[in-house]
Amino acid sequence: MTITSEIRSSRPSGRGPLRGKVTSLEVLCLLLVLALVLQDWLVGVLNVPQLRTASTVFVAVCVQAMPFLVFGVLISGAIAAFVPAGALRRLLPNRTALAVPVAGLAGVALPGCECASVPVARRLMQQGVPPAVALSFLLAAPAVNPIVLVATAVAFRDAPMMVPARFVGSLLTAVVMGWLWTRFGKAEWIAERALRKLEEKEGTSRWLVFAETARHDLVEAGGFLVLGGVFAAAFNVLVPTAWLEALGTQVVFGVIVMALLAVILALCSEADAFVAVSMSALPLLPRLVFLVVGPAVDVKLFALQAGTFGRRFASRFAPATFFVAIASALAAGAVFL
Repeated sequence: MTITSEIRSSRPSGRGPLRGKVTSLEVLCLLLVLALVLQDWLVGVLNVPQLRTASTVFVAVCVQAMPFLVFGVLISGAIAAFVPAGALRRLLPNRTALAVPVAGLAGVALPGCECASVPVARRLMQQGVPPAVALSFLLAAPAVNPIVLVATAVAFRDAPMMVPARFVGSLLTAVVMGWLWTRFGKAEWIAERALRKLEEKEGTSRWLVFAETARHDLVEAGGFLVLGGVFAAAFNVLVPTAWLEALGTQVVFGVIVMALLAVILALCSEADAFVAVSMSALPLLPRLVFLVVGPAVDVKLFALQAGTFGRRFASRFAPATFFVAIASALAAGAVFL
């Protein structure tokens, strides 16, 4: 169902009053109210060190990402409501191979995390932007924007070359994946709902389309964000921290483990540099891999992509992105570190 059809279906018809329908948004509000009412009981139940740690990580992941997710769905709604179809295509080079790096560099203008880029990429596709271009923007925006680069510079004051290394590694990941999709990607891998264009009814308020689009994307993506936070919390409890300390003497093994760690921890790209700098026992190269892989593919982002573009897409795009990100980080590290 499209946004505008949802708007039309939400209006009363002549057949009688509209019956209420419980959605995931109402369920979330109910759970929040119950958590508030039963907070004393929950504190007693969660008074276990492992559960306290897991709940802290879960809340941290969701709280860090939610503002940028909201920012992303607002941009998504604005694109759907106010940007004419075809306007974005006219701003990009006609050849997809040239439009991919332009879209990657355009990620500098969006100060958000990976949660924000998913609904925006979806809306770009619906506006007729080639999927390869939208996916390049999806990967670049969380990693090359000024907020992330400034945070990296602040965290790695003693290693300033981490900033250009991260920028080049992340941009290279986005561009290579865009080119790979141009060559090997198939439209049928993307769910039909992600590519379906909006059908506007004449006279429908642009602001109503904006509000309904943003609400729809927020409710749809918010559940997958929560799912990713659960996985990240479970990992932090189940994996001993002593295992990380043993990686300091194993650079190759450290690169592999840090790449996997970036996927599972699902940190927000604005905060991951401070986590990476705290792992001082590791060389810079594994930590660079951590910073390049994390914004490109993690459990939270995989869940968001699966919910937005379909499982067939996510099961192919995420593994390819994982290996391309590692290779790009190693290439950037060889030049700058």
